[in-house]
Amino acid sequence: MRRAVLATTGTSALVVTLLSLKPHQPPGLLDAGRRPTTTVSPGTSTGAPPGAAAATGTFNGDPVDTRYGPVQVAATLVKGKLTAVRVLRAPDENGRDQEIAAFALPRLTQEALGAQSANIDSVSGASYTSQGYMESLQSALDRAGG
Repeated sequence: MRRAVLATTGTSALVVTLLSLKPHQPPGLLDAGRRPTTTVSPGTSTGAPPGAAAATGTFNGDPVDTRYGPVQVAATLVKGKLTAVRVLRAPDENGRDQEIAAFALPRLTQEALGAQSANIDSVSGASYTSQGYMESLQSALDRAGG
């Protein structure tokens, strides 16, 4: 009988301890002041102010440092429409990072193209990579003026 009481008490203490822990938060930009250069195709605008003609070109997003490594994308726009997203940097320290990136990044790109924005759902199992992707894509779209 004592063993049952001890086991129940121990289990209860463990559950309370686990429930009191806070989940990890994905870090924001670690170096918000640093801006990488923006690549723009010849004969294209460099990002239009509001009310001007829609942007056309390829715009690099900020690199976003995540728990597993940096994520950076480049967005290609034609007359303000998102036509392509290219991943410039993704977590790749080990085989698991590469596996997650290979699974998540194409899905994130497909969603971004469908939504025409960085306001997309995260990929389950790739929360940090998804958050970094969305932040980098949003910075690229901001550079494009859209």
